[in-house]
Amino acid sequence: MYKILKTEGRAKRCEFTTVHGTVQTPVFMNVGTAAAIKGAVSSVDLKDLGCQIELSNTYHLHVRPGDEVIKKLGGIHRFMAWDRPILTDSGGFQVFSLASLRKIKEEGVYFNSHVDGRKIFMGPEQSMQIQSNLGSTVAMAFDECPPSLAEKQYVKESVDRTTRWLVRCKAEMERLCALEDTVNPDQMLFGINQGAVYPDIRIEHAKRISDLDLPGYSIGGLAVGEPNEVMYSILDEVVPYLPQNKPTYLMGVGTPRDILEGVYRGVDFFDCVYPSRNGRHGHLYTDKGTVRLLNAKYELDDRPIEEGCGCSTCRTYSRAYIRHLLKAKEMLGMRLCVIHNLYYYNNMMREIRDALDEGRFASYMKSKLEKVSADNEK
Repeated sequence: MYKILKTEGRAKRCEFTTVHGTVQTPVFMNVGTAAAIKGAVSSVDLKDLGCQIELSNTYHLHVRPGDEVIKKLGGIHRFMAWDRPILTDSGGFQVFSLASLRKIKEEGVYFNSHVDGRKIFMGPEQSMQIQSNLGSTVAMAFDECPPSLAEKQYVKESVDRTTRWLVRCKAEMERLCALEDTVNPDQMLFGINQGAVYPDIRIEHAKRISDLDLPGYSIGGLAVGEPNEVMYSILDEVVPYLPQNKPTYLMGVGTPRDILEGVYRGVDFFDCVYPSRNGRHGHLYTDKGTVRLLNAKYELDDRPIEEGCGCSTCRTYSRAYIRHLLKAKEMLGMRLCVIHNLYYYNNMMREIRDALDEGRFASYMKSKLEKVSADNEK
C-alpha cells in the first residue's frame, strides 16, 4: 500500500507498506549487490545507519551462490539476516553493462557469465523465477536498457520488446506467487520505463505500462552517460505520465544533487553504488565539499571526517587514522569510510522527509544544493 502524506509541488512525502515493513519515502536504497554492502558493512550496521530498504542484484546472485541455494536456505531475507524490505533488480541492466557478453532475442538474453564464462539464458520468466526464489519484497521487471545515445528506431523497437516482456513478467509473477512453496507470496512487481533520451518514446511507454496497474514503476536507462540536465528534462517529461498513486523509482541514481533534483520532480526511490564505491577509495561526502582522504594534507589531521556528523566513524576516529588504514590497505579503513558515506546518504533522506513534512523542501533543497555543489575540498 502506498499512501501520500504530503506534497510540495511535484515532490511527494509518502509511506510504502510491504510484507517486510513500511518504507518512509523519499528513500535511498543501500546497494548490496551480492547480498552484502561492499566494505564489510553488515545487516546490523545497516539498521544503525538508518537504512530502510536494501537492494540486491538478481544476475549476480543467480551466478553465485545460485538462487536455488538461497531458496533452500529460506530466501534472501533469512540468508543475509535482514528483516526489512529488499528490492531485487531484474538482471536487465546486465543486458546493457555486459554488452560484449550477450545476445538479445525476443525470448530473452543469452549471456556468458562474467565469472566463469558459462552460458546463461535469462528472459522475463527466468528473471521472475530467480527473484521468486530469492523472495525479495519487490521484484523488478526484466527489460533492456538501450544506450542513451542509441538510434531512435532501435530504441523504439527495444522499448516495444520491453513492454512485451513486462506483460510476460506480470503473468509469471502472478503464477509464482500462487505456488505453495513460494518464498514470498506477497512479492510485488515494479515495471520499468525506458526510451533513452527520446521524450515521445518515454511518454508513450509510460502510458502503456501504467495500464498494467502494477504496484510501482521505475525509470531506467538514465545516468548512463547523458548530461545531468538531459536526465532532469526527461524526468520533467515522464514522471507526470506515471501513476501518481504508486511509487516512482529512479534507477541507479545518484549523487546528492541528482537525488534532490529527483525528489523535486516526484521521485520516491533511489539507489546508487556511489557512497560505498567512493567510500572504499577514500572519497567522502560532507556538507562542506568532498574529502579525498588519501591526499597528503590529511596525514596529521586529527578532525573527524565531518564535524558534527552523527555516524560512528566521525564520533570515534580521525581523518589521520582512517587515512593511515587506507594507505596500509587495512579493511577497517574501507569499512569506516563506507559507514560514513551511507550515513550521510540516509541522513540526507531523513532531512528531505522532515523538510517535506514541514513544508520547507524548496528552501532545504536550495541550501543543500549550495553545499553539495561545492567544488572546494575540505
